[in-house]
Amino acid sequence: MALRQQNMNTFSAAILEGLRAFDTPTICNALESILPESRSSGFNRRPLFSPSGRSRPVVGYACTARIQSRESLRGDAVARRLEYYTYIERSPRPSLVLVQDIDSPDRGLGAFWGEVQTNVHLALGCSGVITDGSVRDIDHIPEKFFVLAGSVMPSHVFADIVDFNCPVNVAGVTVHPGDLVHADHHGMIIVPEEAVPALPAAATLISHKERIILDACRLEGFSVNQLRRAFEEMDEIH
Repeated sequence: MALRQQNMNTFSAAILEGLRAFDTPTICNALESILPESRSSGFNRRPLFSPSGRSRPVVGYACTARIQSRESLRGDAVARRLEYYTYIERSPRPSLVLVQDIDSPDRGLGAFWGEVQTNVHLALGCSGVITDGSVRDIDHIPEKFFVLAGSVMPSHVFADIVDFNCPVNVAGVTVHPGDLVHADHHGMIIVPEEAVPALPAAATLISHKERIILDACRLEGFSVNQLRRAFEEMDEIH
C-alpha cells in the first residue's frame, strides 16, 4: 500500500490558535453566518463522547483510516501498521486522526484505541482521535491526547487497520484526508478552507451578541420587555 499525497493548504499557527479560542458549537454558528448552506452538514450526525469529559477545543488536519475487529486481517499486519504509522508521522501538523469502524452491525466491537495507541500517536505528533468505534483504558489515556469515540469496550478483539489516507465516514460525516477539523466534547465539524480566515471574527461577533442576552437574563426583574430590548441591541451590532 503506497502512501498517497494529500492536496491541501495549511494555515498559520496564529489562525489555528484563533479557532481554538472558541468551542465547537460557536464555530458551527459562525460557519453558518459565513456559509449559510453549511447549517445542516459537515458535523457528526451520531453522538460521540469524550472520556475525559470537558475538553479544550482542538483543531487539526485530518489523517484518515478504517478499522475492523470482527476477524483477523489477512496479509502482513505488522508491515501494514508500520506503513500507517509512517503516514501519521509524515502528515501535516497539527493532525487529528479520523477513524471509521467498518464493523456492521457491531460497530465498536473491538477497541483499537487504548493506552498504547493513544501514546504511540501522541509520540508521533498526532493531537487526537475521533472515531465512531470504541475506546478502552480510559483512565490511562494521556491528558494531552484528545479523544472522541462512539463507545467504550473492554477488548480489542482483532481490531486493526484496514486502509488509511482515504475518504471515511465517521459518525455520519464524510471526511477526506487533509480536511481541517474543529472538535471538543460536543462533537466535531469540518471547517471549509474558504471560511477559515473569517471564522474568528464571526465567532467573536456571535459571542458578543449572545452575551447581550445572557447579561439581560441576569437583571433583577427580568421580563420579555428586557429581552425585546436585548434583541434590538443585538440587531444594531454588525
